[in-house]
Amino acid sequence: MYSAVPRLKEGEEMDGDDLPPIHKCGECDKEFYKLRNLKQHLRTHTSEKPHRCEECNKQFRELVALRKHMRTHTGEKPYRCDECSRQFSHLSNLKKHIRTHTGERPYKCEKCSKRFTERGPLKRHMMTHTGEKPFRCEECSMQFRSLGNLKTHMRTHNGEKPYRCDECGRQFSMLANMKTHIRTHTGQKPYSCDECSRQFSDRGSLKKHMTTHTGERPYRCEKCGKRFSRMSHLKLHKQTHTDEKPFKCDECSKQFRTWSNLKTHMSTHTSEKQYIHVCETCSKPFSQKRTLKMHMKTHTGEKPYKCEECNRQFIDLSSLKKHMRTHTGEKPYKCEHCSRQFSEQGPLTHHMRIHTGEKPYKCEECSRLFRQLGNLKIHMRIHTGEKPYRCERCSKSFRQPSNLKVHMRNHHQ
Repeated sequence: MYSAVPRLKEGEEMDGDDLPPIHKCGECDKEFYKLRNLKQHLRTHTSEKPHRCEECNKQFRELVALRKHMRTHTGEKPYRCDECSRQFSHLSNLKKHIRTHTGERPYKCEKCSKRFTERGPLKRHMMTHTGEKPFRCEECSMQFRSLGNLKTHMRTHNGEKPYRCDECGRQFSMLANMKTHIRTHTGQKPYSCDECSRQFSDRGSLKKHMTTHTGERPYRCEKCGKRFSRMSHLKLHKQTHTDEKPFKCDECSKQFRTWSNLKTHMSTHTSEKQYIHVCETCSKPFSQKRTLKMHMKTHTGEKPYKCEECNRQFIDLSSLKKHMRTHTGEKPYKCEHCSRQFSEQGPLTHHMRIHTGEKPYKCEECSRLFRQLGNLKIHMRIHTGEKPYRCERCSKSFRQPSNLKVHMRNHHQ
């Protein structure tokens, strides 16, 4: 398996740089100065791993590798950062961490000059230039640049979720996702926007938010040229060209473009909505977490989205987009029957019922049908006697605000 290169005889001279290695591997011709280094190297050919961990039975070629591994069980972290006191189990990890303080990025891409703190990320980055994806999934033939990404992907096939939240028991296929989830319990939001100081629990959310300041829309629809700030928005938009609605209700067979829309729709079949998110300020319940978040802004007064035309501010981005159409005159929603156009989807849906004759809202008292929920609510006041709109001058009350306006015009002007 190996041979020794003869040493120089006494009296023979050779430059130190030219001194030949003594021990040579018979498998790959690699040469070593020390016999123990050669013996360790030979295990890469024989796959021998003589050092076994007594805790988890994992095996190693070298004793030093086993000792380092044992720290994952003992929790020992002997290497400490002088800047922030963070501790590490391996010296190499401390050296990498120190670069976050010094800003050092010693590994440079020869193609685009991008720099990295570690050699591994540089190697993976190089594959973006070469297109190389050497790791292939045997289940679906999808290819990946790193073994770690392949292993993570395999969990989509085997359903493995090895990371568990100690607070709520929820399990995750990726450690990074669990760490982000834990912040929902701790309230930690380490990522801050430099423009408006808004904070986020993960870097991805911050990046998405930044597009509201930069106006960047890197994702373009090849069909109509419309651009989007997020890939998920582009994917949803593409379905408007194909009429694809992959999410189907098992109760009524109605189909939806998104899973969240289907979940919202399913509550119409249950006797009661599952209100699992409650406002801590006013105790109002919500079936969706995002709706609760939107509602909370009514208490805080937060309106982070500002119109550049008139400086009016809005609670959410969608409201700003709708408002912008009052300035641009854009009416992207068109009726297929009469070509009438609308600035929002809701009014178009209501308008379409004029053509279809659909009246989905029924009064439980008298069975009268209505095209819009708002009209049903107004009608219900006939049965309940409710008159919420009151004249401040004569205390007369009305069912509709329009009736109050007529009254004010006729009697108090």
